[in-house]
Amino acid sequence: MFGTRGDDGVQSVRLLSDAMSGRRGRSPLQGAQRRGRELRLQVEALLSDSKERGALDPAKRKYLFQRCMELKKSVDENTSVLQNLKKADEPAPVGNYNQRKEEEEKQLLTLSQQLQKLAAVLSQDNVIKGYNVDGKCQNSPQTEQENEEEEEEDEESSGEEDAEEDDDDDDNDEEEDDDDELEDQPTIKECITVGDFVAQQEGDLTFKKGEVLLILDKKPDGWWMAKNSKGERGLVPKTYLMACNKGVGQEPSEEESEEDIEVVDETADRTEIKKRTDSHWSAVRKAITENNTIDVLATMGAVPAGFRPSTLSQLLEEGNQFQASYFIQPELTPSQLAFTDIVWNPEKDTIQPRPTRVSLILTLWSCKMIPLPGVSIQVLSRHVRLCLFDGNRVLSNIHTVRATWQPKNPKTWTFSPRVTGILPSLLDGDCFIRSNSSSTDIGILFELGITYIRNSTGERGELSCGWTFLKLFDSSGIPVSSKTYELLLNGGTPYERGIEVDPSISRRASSGVFHQMITLKKQPQLLVKLRSLSTRSKGILNLLPETLIGSMCYIHLLIFYRQILSDVLLKDRISMQSADLISNPILATFPKLMEQPDLMDALRRDQEFLKSVFFLVYHDCVFPLLQSTFLPEHKWADEESEASRWKVIADFLKRNQEKDSALYSLLSSESVHKAFDISEITYDFLGQARKSSASV
Repeated sequence: MFGTRGDDGVQSVRLLSDAMSGRRGRSPLQGAQRRGRELRLQVEALLSDSKERGALDPAKRKYLFQRCMELKKSVDENTSVLQNLKKADEPAPVGNYNQRKEEEEKQLLTLSQQLQKLAAVLSQDNVIKGYNVDGKCQNSPQTEQENEEEEEEDEESSGEEDAEEDDDDDDNDEEEDDDDELEDQPTIKECITVGDFVAQQEGDLTFKKGEVLLILDKKPDGWWMAKNSKGERGLVPKTYLMACNKGVGQEPSEEESEEDIEVVDETADRTEIKKRTDSHWSAVRKAITENNTIDVLATMGAVPAGFRPSTLSQLLEEGNQFQASYFIQPELTPSQLAFTDIVWNPEKDTIQPRPTRVSLILTLWSCKMIPLPGVSIQVLSRHVRLCLFDGNRVLSNIHTVRATWQPKNPKTWTFSPRVTGILPSLLDGDCFIRSNSSSTDIGILFELGITYIRNSTGERGELSCGWTFLKLFDSSGIPVSSKTYELLLNGGTPYERGIEVDPSISRRASSGVFHQMITLKKQPQLLVKLRSLSTRSKGILNLLPETLIGSMCYIHLLIFYRQILSDVLLKDRISMQSADLISNPILATFPKLMEQPDLMDALRRDQEFLKSVFFLVYHDCVFPLLQSTFLPEHKWADEESEASRWKVIADFLKRNQEKDSALYSLLSSESVHKAFDISEITYDFLGQARKSSASV
């Protein structure tokens, strides 16, 4: 009905040949469109077949899965052909060429996503063995043996209790991952509950802390069938259980918790995560292990079970090592006698551009199907925190973009694609990303979060509503395509595996293929776009530090700062060996603006003004405000503080315009400033500069 895989390959090769040569006078674009129409018809037929009752048959599902992956390969091949087409390849002029090409590319992307979701559904129930989501066969003898062993273990866990377990099963357990202790001990039938749980829907089992439950069936979604002492049965979350052999109420000691916690897991791209040894493991461990608050909120039904304390927020609280103010400082060589990332170009009399391995622009579009918190908490901020990540370590500063939402559609978050005028930079969805890391697993980690206050207690905190990971290079080291990505969100922390944001969505799903596809559409998602760089954009980004993430709306200010920094440190210094303090208020205070975006907004101006005007604007705007006692302290997601600060800033700027400068405010008896400190006007580059990683 659909043809064979070989037919698809021949057609793809023929299409590629025709498109690149333009032979027989055919339009390459029309050829790609014609092939796209054929693929759409085949996908529609495949989706229709998957809805039939016979699709539940294992043999039919396997055939549908294979056909699905063949079609996805054909769609991806046609997309690649389309992306390589150029207007100059056309034998005759084509009207609206770019628009037609872009529309066809969007339709192919939609087809690819439909097939990807269908493949995920068809491969869910272990009916299809030995195929991964890319359709590559993995039916080696070893894989088949492992599959048989998994089936045997499932049968044992759901049958009657055994007095002892065979040695072969013990050996097999040792080969499995150790990320879940209860999963690794199939013989454990009784567990102690570590907290109170109230049934969330029909079929759940309510229990109190300290109860002993008999485990009847361990389901892969984390909800296990259990029976209490009264004989009542129901589903319970495995995160509330502890093996009986540990004893009731026995918490791990500080030394045990530091040494025994070994996170051997996978990120979204299947990158193995080794045991944490770096300096910020304490923040990650805190987000994973200190879940008392989230347990209470989840039990109350205030948040879904997949929410966690924000990992990236914890890292930001550790110090400045993950803040932009740290990464914008110049980096010293191991000898600390020169700078590695700021070099003077004497021919052009300016800073030397520095190309990096990762240099791109990312646009945040929207977040869909984000679960709503309960009425018991008040949300102060919805936002996305992003950083460079290799599966183990955070490799850059953590950048935050605030989301907006409408009461009529609260599950959808949106971002401003381009901030201009008076819009705050905190809403800017256009972000630049730079890194010179050689890691093969480098990518972008996104964590969706909310800052909240509990109405009953006034407790303030930040929760992760899900995370996702976009790898920037494939297995052969080639950068991923510049296109729009629809990323499914994971629950838990970036160091946990197999946790859904809202497990109740999957539990309510029907066994039918069509219903499971609908369920996938209900899963939380993040839409982002990687944009290709023009020559001008590359030149601009190459003037920035080697590692930095920030907003595109103030990139010109960062470049001015870097140029002034190079003037002072490289061009105008009398001696390169001098380590004396440098009198320069801008260099001494500008990095602080990176953590106070409203002050950065006050500084933003027309991108064409000169560096000399930048000096005047800086001294007239933000420098006096930094020392003013009337400006309240900057507090994240504090509406009252933000409003008060912006009123002070607006009044100050208005008064400066009326008086032509900030001199009046500085000399007026009505203005009160903090006590003078020499650090306000002197720049200590030895104390502020980052130390090279090679010297640490």
